[in-house]
Amino acid sequence: MAVTPILLEGVPDGGSLDLAAYERLGGYEALRKSVGIAAPAQIVEEIKRSGLRGRGGAGFSTGKKWDMALGKQGKVKYVCCNASEGEPGTLKDRFLIKANPHLIIEGVILASYTVGADEAYIFLKAKFEEEYRVLAGALEAAGHKGYWGPDALGRGISLNVQIFRGPDAYIAGEETAMLESIEGRPPRPRQKPPYYPIQYGLYGLPTLVNNAETLANVPKIILRGGEWFSRVGQPTSPGTMLFSLTGAVKRPGVYELPLGTPLRHLIDEVGGGIAHGRRLKAVFPGGPSQTVLVEKDLDVPLDFDALKNIGSGLGTAGVMVYDEQTCMVRLALEFSRFYQDGSCGQCPPCELGTSNITKLLVKLEEGQAVQKDLDFLVQVFGLVRGRGYCDLVSSAVRSVEGTVKLFRDEYEAHIRHQGCPLPKPESAPKALRV
Repeated sequence: MAVTPILLEGVPDGGSLDLAAYERLGGYEALRKSVGIAAPAQIVEEIKRSGLRGRGGAGFSTGKKWDMALGKQGKVKYVCCNASEGEPGTLKDRFLIKANPHLIIEGVILASYTVGADEAYIFLKAKFEEEYRVLAGALEAAGHKGYWGPDALGRGISLNVQIFRGPDAYIAGEETAMLESIEGRPPRPRQKPPYYPIQYGLYGLPTLVNNAETLANVPKIILRGGEWFSRVGQPTSPGTMLFSLTGAVKRPGVYELPLGTPLRHLIDEVGGGIAHGRRLKAVFPGGPSQTVLVEKDLDVPLDFDALKNIGSGLGTAGVMVYDEQTCMVRLALEFSRFYQDGSCGQCPPCELGTSNITKLLVKLEEGQAVQKDLDFLVQVFGLVRGRGYCDLVSSAVRSVEGTVKLFRDEYEAHIRHQGCPLPKPESAPKALRV
């Protein structure tokens, strides 16, 4: 399968593009082509024509979001680039920052110019030390070259771009919790509605929030045209995506592939197949927040709509692969603990739901559960799904519910055998430790 890189074009294997190398590949040409020349509405139309969808998990139309932001003219606006990935098995934004930081920065500047923002933030977790060093160096170099600042490109346009190093908490990556952090408060999601960032964002003003990978596509779209971009990938999911392939494969890594690539191709051809001659047992195509898939699902195209149609989702494209030796109850418990620890405790259904799911899975894994505990676990799913300010509690449900449906025999075996019949691994699954 031929692969045409967009985000990683010209990036050497294991290397990174500095400013000079980025410019030689056409870097910042899209910015020169746009700032002070193209009307913001023209840029938005080009993004709409491309069909670009958000790469942060929801897959919402980027053009529509920018159009809504453009409609807020007359008010001070902000742009926030969300690079605070924390989903298990997801490495794409950090990988992109280190490989092609100027592509993200140019995307941030273009977004700011288009919606009329004079201040932009790139949100990173404080623990991303190497990513911060790379991005800060690139941002400084771009500023010295005049791509952003008090007189961007000598055209009298003022833009301040800064990196905000936020808390390491998982929930800080939720877009409204990110805004709370920037404002100096604990990262707790805001209730939506009414607090959608595009209407009531940073400091109560309209704010455009996009994922780092989403913004990185913008310079290429502006430079080559929306129609060009729309021809890559799938008609309803155009472009490429960075897939973080982890777990029981021979060649784990981050790979840029066209959207619509079959899951089987990613695992067997790109990832080299299942390691140690074992058989595939389960795949989470978008991290644990997306419903688990099994062998019969491997021919599904990796795009937003195809995965949704079979009851799962692409999410942030963190493809986590598990082999036949994996205990699904033990794995579900690992995920459940992750979400319980990640909950901010603001919403009682989330705090109580994640806690109860974890407690019931502990009982199953430790051999203390009876049939009514398994039945109650299923009831909890329905009681708490969709009840929080953000999607965390629903993600916690999805990470476990699918394993109960597809591997119920393993759950019942834990009850019959008073514990897990499989040997415990020496360490946590690979995809939880990336």
